[in-house]
Amino acid sequence: MPETVRPDGARIHYEVRGTGFPVLLIGPGEVPGQCDTERAAFTETADALAGQFQVITVEARHNGRSTGPAEPFCYGRTAADLLAVLDELGIERAHIAASGAGAAQAWRLVQDAPERIGSVVAHAPAGLAEGNTLGDFLATFDEAMRLPRAEGIDGVIEEAALGGGFAARPGAGPYARQLHEVPGFREELLALRRERYIVRVVRFRDGIWPQGSAWFSVPEEWMTRFPAPLLVLPGNSPLAPAALAKRLAADVPGARLLDGAADRRTETLASVVSFLLETTAR
Repeated sequence: MPETVRPDGARIHYEVRGTGFPVLLIGPGEVPGQCDTERAAFTETADALAGQFQVITVEARHNGRSTGPAEPFCYGRTAADLLAVLDELGIERAHIAASGAGAAQAWRLVQDAPERIGSVVAHAPAGLAEGNTLGDFLATFDEAMRLPRAEGIDGVIEEAALGGGFAARPGAGPYARQLHEVPGFREELLALRRERYIVRVVRFRDGIWPQGSAWFSVPEEWMTRFPAPLLVLPGNSPLAPAALAKRLAADVPGARLLDGAADRRTETLASVVSFLLETTAR
């Protein structure tokens, strides 16, 4: 996969396939507690798009082969990383297809660069709604803090060495893949010592799941002025409840809500492709 190198040394890997109007894919990432069926459905959607669009898949910092300093999560920095990929590819305008926690990244990207976005498809968007609380999101980091308290950073490194990312091994923390695959990164975390590492994890958690907005990355009031066409496919998990998709459809002017039930996958995929083709023509 090609990569773009950011000013702070982070390496953001991405993949390009297909031809046509660009669609930037923002997946659910390595977040514990997200539904595997929702991840699978997003992958199916991505495959369907590659037949008619230029599909750009980006691996966020500390996910897949992308790396970065052991800093807390920041939506503004993530949006800048995504824009850097588009800049490197010479893409002035693209659609977004986002899933799960990736939807929060999409909202921030639209807020920061509305002129670069054609439309957004949000699949199983994560956020606060009837049926969950902020505590449900914060709890996804409980094991990431428990393990270093009990076994120190050495225990975290041993957990990461078993393979898999944060979603599969929460105890290995949000830097799990980088710990497993980049030997020098282990020394960087060991130098933090236990308490400073735990503080870093808490700050990462509070960066990705901050208080103050159901959408996490943008103010709730801003969402009522969302500047791009939006298609929403409901989720069905504690972090991505169907009620949130319904609220999006109600709050965002002109937003469309689809029934993404498993027994209607073919129809749903066709609707997604039709929506993106329609908004490309505008």
